[in-house]
Amino acid sequence: QLTDLLQQYATAFRDPMMLQPPEWFKAFIYCEAFLQLPFFPVAAYAFLKGGCRWIRTPAIIYSTHVATSLFAILAHILFHDFSKSEQAGPQTLRERLVLLSIYLPYLLIPLLLLFTMLCNPHYKHVEKRKRK
Repeated sequence: QLTDLLQQYATAFRDPMMLQPPEWFKAFIYCEAFLQLPFFPVAAYAFLKGGCRWIRTPAIIYSTHVATSLFAILAHILFHDFSKSEQAGPQTLRERLVLLSIYLPYLLIPLLLLFTMLCNPHYKHVEKRKRK
């Protein structure tokens, strides 16, 4: 079952946020469900089709939102006192780094997307002025 798999993950990687998410983490989950997930098929279409410069603004919004969310999550993993949590959280630096390594790709990929949208000349908009 999925609940057993979730329990195994939370126990193995000492991730109490998955079993008892703080309110701010729940807000990120709702953002993921209602903002990020709908973005995926749109982005997949744009990148597979190619030449879709209109994806630049939605991709910048998506990647900055995800990166901002992940900074908060990573800071929580690194600095929160999990000894007060009902579920077992990371206690040692090694356990915190292991959990951090699970979340880190969710930051790196949006940062790569943001870098691509901002720096790749193909996605930079060049506005043409209309002649009167």
